[in-house]
Amino acid sequence: MVSLLVLQEYFVAATRKLGVDPQTARRKVELLAELDVVTPEVPDILAAIDLHRLHQFSFWDALILRSAKLGGCAVLFSEDFQDERRIEGLRIVNPFR
Repeated sequence: MVSLLVLQEYFVAATRKLGVDPQTARRKVELLAELDVVTPEVPDILAAIDLHRLHQFSFWDALILRSAKLGGCAVLFSEDFQDERRIEGLRIVNPFR
């Protein structure tokens, strides 16, 4: 499962920070999009705002968290949250630890 927001963030990070050719990054987004893609709707955006307010996450991180929850994930791999933290039943794992 991957969220729509993660696909967008991947493209921007790959092309801006890593210097990946836009056509190559586009192809990788196409490949990742073959997974189940979670597309947040208005209630999910409102829930992400609440997570942002409650936990002081960036709104974008809160939306990724909400999307993972929406997609039925038990584990979210991210370096942006505290490793091994549990939020609303979702376990956060830093893949770089």
